[in-house]
Amino acid sequence: MRIGFVSTYPPIECGIGTYTSYLNEALKKIGNETFVVSPLGAHGEGVFPVYRPKSTSMSTQIYDISAEFTPDIIHIQHEYGLYGPQRGVQVIGLIIMYKLVGIPVVTTLHTVQEKLDHAEQTLLRLIVSESSAVIVHEQLQKDTLVKYFGQEEKIHVIHHGIREVEGIKDAKKKVGLEGRKVVLLCGYFRPSKGFIKIVNLMPEICKQADDIVLLVAGKSRGLEYQEYQREFYEAINNSPVNDRIKVLRGQFPQHTFDTIVSASDVVVLPYEKGAQSGIMAQCFAFQKPVVTSNLLAFRKLIKRSNGGLICKNKKEYIQNIIKILRDDDLCRTLQNNIKEYVKNHSSWAIIAQQHIKVYHSVVRIPYGKAKYAYWEEGK
Repeated sequence: MRIGFVSTYPPIECGIGTYTSYLNEALKKIGNETFVVSPLGAHGEGVFPVYRPKSTSMSTQIYDISAEFTPDIIHIQHEYGLYGPQRGVQVIGLIIMYKLVGIPVVTTLHTVQEKLDHAEQTLLRLIVSESSAVIVHEQLQKDTLVKYFGQEEKIHVIHHGIREVEGIKDAKKKVGLEGRKVVLLCGYFRPSKGFIKIVNLMPEICKQADDIVLLVAGKSRGLEYQEYQREFYEAINNSPVNDRIKVLRGQFPQHTFDTIVSASDVVVLPYEKGAQSGIMAQCFAFQKPVVTSNLLAFRKLIKRSNGGLICKNKKEYIQNIIKILRDDDLCRTLQNNIKEYVKNHSSWAIIAQQHIKVYHSVVRIPYGKAKYAYWEEGK
């Protein structure tokens, strides 16, 4: 099958781009031919960076180049703001262009809030109705879409894929934390992530043992939330246990990020808002137990994977972090649970096959037993 992606793509700073790169590689491994139409700044084999995210003509630019490749399917990775002004309204016209020439469109909605505002309702109603199929990562997201728009039969749940990789050797030594118990906060620094809460809890956590340190790794995205950035760094700099907090700044390439995650003993996700977490998927790749907020999406994933502990208040954050750091049997159990969950349910190989099933459900030509032939040179 020839699959065309419309998405951001590395090295552009975007979790959606990282997601697409993993899915793209997994699909190619099972005999599919792919290409990616992406914003300027992306690069890679089969990647065509052709438009600016704020361009008023992006839908035409994307359509013109992608249609030339005569794809069997177009797969759009959707996030608000990736497709022009007014929260990305140009994606609607793009979907309709493909529809007019008979190219099936699958759209993955990476963000579906439980309660949709007026703009979200307007955009998602059209995306759901005009796409050939829609993919979301959680059942609760599908439930929301069905409640607002119906069309249950075209909305599919495919969980976030997770890599199967080995941890980075001597990771703690590389980040300068050899012999320490490492609590990790990682990702973009935004108010909705709740990171300040954990920084402020560190004095209580550190009372439990002398070897516990907090590793904060990430950066702001562009120039967003500058006032919050100042507040966040002031909380770190003024902490009475500042000597037990290490901050690594940067837009980390994959190996660097993998080294940071490998150095951790527990990852904390104190998010105040969100429908799913790519960071959790990255941490599960290295079987790292998580301590999370009580968000519904986190509760669902922890229930499926048994890979972490949920917190409803500050006291539970302290208790659960210490519990994982001090109870070796519990930590090993959580790690084994994560490993089994990835192997049996969420590896990218499994997720790729689930995507193929959705693609086949909307391809309009009855290919039957005809098999798509594509072999990369030298592989």
